[in-house]
Amino acid sequence: MKQSKIVWITGASSGIGWALAQAYNRTGAFVILSARRRDKLDQLQSELPYPELSYVLPLDLSKHEGSTQWVEEAVAQRGHVDILINNGGMGHLGSVEEMNFQVERQVIEVNLWGAVAITKALLPHLKSRNQGQIWTVASILGYFGSPLLGAYAASKFAVIGYFESLQFEMRGTGVHIGLLSPGFVNTSVTLSSLGPDGKPIGKNSVAQEKGMLPNELAKRFLRKSQRKNPPLHIFIGGYERFAVPFKRYFPKIFFFVYGKLTDVTRKKNS
Repeated sequence: MKQSKIVWITGASSGIGWALAQAYNRTGAFVILSARRRDKLDQLQSELPYPELSYVLPLDLSKHEGSTQWVEEAVAQRGHVDILINNGGMGHLGSVEEMNFQVERQVIEVNLWGAVAITKALLPHLKSRNQGQIWTVASILGYFGSPLLGAYAASKFAVIGYFESLQFEMRGTGVHIGLLSPGFVNTSVTLSSLGPDGKPIGKNSVAQEKGMLPNELAKRFLRKSQRKNPPLHIFIGGYERFAVPFKRYFPKIFFFVYGKLTDVTRKKNS
C-alpha cells in the first residue's frame, strides 16, 4: 500500500493511543508506537493492519530528558514526522488531603512536561519543513475540577493553557497545533490510575465503562483532524462534553448541579 503520513503516537499500548494507531495504520500511514513496555508494543505491532508500516520506539515520559534522542530516532525511520500525538499520560484517584504529594507531582510531570518535552524537541523539525501537526490529548476535565482528581485535572488545565499558547505562536506557519478533549472513553486508564499510596487502584469507574469505545473516538478524530483546515480543539464524547459550555455560560448553575452529582460519588468512595 502507498505510504501516506508518518504518525508518532505516545501512549500507544492501550486505549485511545492503540485505537489511533490502528486507525492511522489502516489508512496506510506509517505509525511509530511509543509507550514504556517494549514487549507490549511488539505484541500490538503484530496486530496492526499493516505491521510493516510501523516502528516500535519505547519511552518513559517521566524521563523526558531523553526527548531529543527519541525525536532523532523517530525522524530517522522515514526521514521526517508528519503528525505527533501526545497521548501518553497517567491518572490517580484520591482526595487532595490523602494523595501523596509525590504521586500528584508524578501525574503532572508525565501528563504535562512529558508532552511539552517531546513537542519542544520535534517542533524545529516541523518548522524547518513548514508543515505538520501536533495534537495533544487533554480532557473535558481540563475545564473544570472534580473531586478525587485534583492533580489530574490540574495537569489537563495546564496542557490546554500551554498548547493554546503554542497555537498562537504557530499562527502564520504551516505547523498546526491541536487539542483533543475526550469525554468518557471505555479504556483501562482508571484501572492503572494510582491511589494515595502510589499503587494502581485496580478498578474502573462506571462512567468509564459506559463511555465511548476507543475505536469510535479514533474514527471521529481522524475525520475531523484530516480536514483541509483542521480545528484547533476537538471535543469527542457523549452528553458529558456539553459540561464545558455549560460551565462557561452558566457557572453558578453548573457548580450547583455538578456539586450534587459529585456528592454522590464521594459518598460511594468514602
